[in-house]
Amino acid sequence: MPDLLRNCVHLRLLLKLVDFKVASELSWGSAMLATLYREMCGATRPNKVKIGGCLSLLQSWAQFRFPFLRPRVDQPYTFPLITRWNHSASYIGIPTSLKDIRLLLDQRSEAQFQWTPYKNPAIRAVIPDELFQNPNVWHVKVPLKNYAIVEMHQSDRVLRQFGFQQLIPVAPEVLDDEHKMDLRQLHTDWLRLHSAYIEMWENRYDYIPTREPIIVPELACVPEYKPSV
Repeated sequence: MPDLLRNCVHLRLLLKLVDFKVASELSWGSAMLATLYREMCGATRPNKVKIGGCLSLLQSWAQFRFPFLRPRVDQPYTFPLITRWNHSASYIGIPTSLKDIRLLLDQRSEAQFQWTPYKNPAIRAVIPDELFQNPNVWHVKVPLKNYAIVEMHQSDRVLRQFGFQQLIPVAPEVLDDEHKMDLRQLHTDWLRLHSAYIEMWENRYDYIPTREPIIVPELACVPEYKPSV
């Protein structure tokens, strides 16, 4: 969870590593996603010039799902999957300017977006089986928290990413007040202040959205989600 310098982390996170047994019981993944979501939200402001968070994860997520923007890597898949982009890659034919990338995105059809790239047998073969023992945890729609940061994991808005039919999602949670909070608010008891969100996380399996498997690609969304013209 690097900061805007992209090579530093807050000392309070390092203190969590004093006892590795306790550290292993913490949800580092959800804290990392909370930080990344907050940074992505802040990056939408016109005057924003830097972004923190685990950008290598964001880049890897995009490269697996946008094949027309993906560099060519002639190496077998390895785990963690993010290490794929550590190899030398060919960027021939891939635009580098923001204007050209936006144009390319506009020209591509929805069918050219890969919602479930990890179903590729070559990729699935290198992912440890233990990570598939409880896929329900991927689907929960709950707050993700990292000290002052609270962000919603809006899984109901990307059901196709998990292989389920996309329903019409409800309006996203409004966290305007939470977005005004940061670690400069010294001596704040974040556990007490965010106790309601923590309770939702602890009962996360009560917050799984309605899921229906996709039978055929043409029915990846309910008709009401994308009515025909």
